[in-house]
Amino acid sequence: MPTTLCLDFGNTRLKCGVFSDGKFIREIVLENDDPQTIRELADQNHADYSILSSVINHQISTEEILREKTSFHKLDHLSKFPVTTPVGKPDTIGADRLALVAAAVDLFPGKNNLVIGLGSAVTYNFVNKYNEFLGGGISPGMEMRFKSLHEFTARLPLVKADWNFPLVGYDTRTNILSGVIIGMAKEIDGTIDAYAEKYGNFNVLLSGGDSSYFMRYLKNKIFANPYLIYKGLYAISVFNR
Repeated sequence: MPTTLCLDFGNTRLKCGVFSDGKFIREIVLENDDPQTIRELADQNHADYSILSSVINHQISTEEILREKTSFHKLDHLSKFPVTTPVGKPDTIGADRLALVAAAVDLFPGKNNLVIGLGSAVTYNFVNKYNEFLGGGISPGMEMRFKSLHEFTARLPLVKADWNFPLVGYDTRTNILSGVIIGMAKEIDGTIDAYAEKYGNFNVLLSGGDSSYFMRYLKNKIFANPYLIYKGLYAISVFNR
């Protein structure tokens, strides 16, 4: 049973999804991308294949070790995809967004899909029933909004995410939680409604570590999977072998 490491290096965390015989087994959060960390990751999981999606300036040794230990593929705009990218400047498309739309067409082929990624930024990614990735939108993520309220004001505190808050905040902390999280939920619902006016029926997929904070506030029907990006990376890895 071949094992595949699907590494996702984002602005906030370095993560890896482990697949065995095509099935998602677990997620591993890496403390860093030092050579020893990457070697141990490959050795301890007896990896046969690996794919790296990175939106940061990771250590070059990461690619060298993965290429030494496994059959390695680095995800970029030159990779082969199960979707086409008829958008301007395809080399500027984030690797994480390409992985998300690849997961959508793998799960729901022949359908219009809007994939929403909740990470450091919120990304809206639309792929039509012809498997054409048309683009979408980008807005600030939850942590970015919390930090901006703190850093660009004189007295507002830095608030940590928490799902337990009222609609009508009773102090500064709960006011910020309500404003950021419910505000983002309404933004997401409004964006989905705008796409619905233009494209009619489509699937909505929500992914990312922050998904759990918003599900209770969304009115639209959504397929939620926090590990969706790994599914897309695995599909791309297979597609490029």
